[in-house]
Amino acid sequence: MKNTITLLTAILFSCTIFAQNFQGKATYKSKRKVDIKLDSTQANVEMQSKMIEMLKKQFEKTYTLAFNPTESVYKEEVKLGAPQTSGIEVGMVNSGGSDILYKNTKENRFTNQNDVFGKIFLIKDSLEKLDWKLEKETRNIGEYTCYKATLKREVEDIENSISFNGDSTPKEEGTTTKMKEITITAWYTLAIPVSNGPGNFHGLPGLILAVNDGTETIVCSKIVLNPKNKIDLSEPKKGKVVTQAKFESILEKKMKEMEERYSPNSRDGEVIEIRIGG
Repeated sequence: MKNTITLLTAILFSCTIFAQNFQGKATYKSKRKVDIKLDSTQANVEMQSKMIEMLKKQFEKTYTLAFNPTESVYKEEVKLGAPQTSGIEVGMVNSGGSDILYKNTKENRFTNQNDVFGKIFLIKDSLEKLDWKLEKETRNIGEYTCYKATLKREVEDIENSISFNGDSTPKEEGTTTKMKEITITAWYTLAIPVSNGPGNFHGLPGLILAVNDGTETIVCSKIVLNPKNKIDLSEPKKGKVVTQAKFESILEKKMKEMEERYSPNSRDGEVIEIRIGG
């Protein structure tokens, strides 16, 4: 009996050590659906074709999620920007983007280091409680069996919008923001029991390998568990500390400034602004 207790104690101790030292890195590919409808007075067929190809490349991104059982660091892989099409400048405004996103599920908080037009902010706040509904459907992603989960969310009703030469219809002062309900679908694997995932997604009993909100699709393409070299999960420190609400207020102000910057009198040539709701 004494030997049995000793063995069980050793096994539990080993499992605890393994859990503490467990690390991994997942690579995700993201694509965003963009529906562009322009008439011949705004752009000819050749210009539309070039612009669509440019946008496809802009919206195809690669991210890495480094994680352990309670922490994660999510960031975009740096790549050289594609050259702009002659005569067209594209201003990208993404209200859901992040440069380095640190999450701590044990302490229920996040730190998001975000560069907004050259100024670095450090958004510190509590993790959002996500009311996932666990479904019965399964699918395979690579070698992993994944289970489906869905989430309802109210978001601002901003479709992918395009304006030429600043010729966009501004929101009237005093009007109420229109909201809409979307369904987010996630696929998670119990084989990696980490309550984490890409971007702001978390809260499921396994690592999220794919997620789709009807506009953007993020899918895991590679996973490395317990690599030889220790993974850096350092929380970002540089930037002006603000809450999520304060940052959203600052971002809205910056977007208005950008709209003024891309006004017809500000520069020559065609200017296209694309706003993506986050």
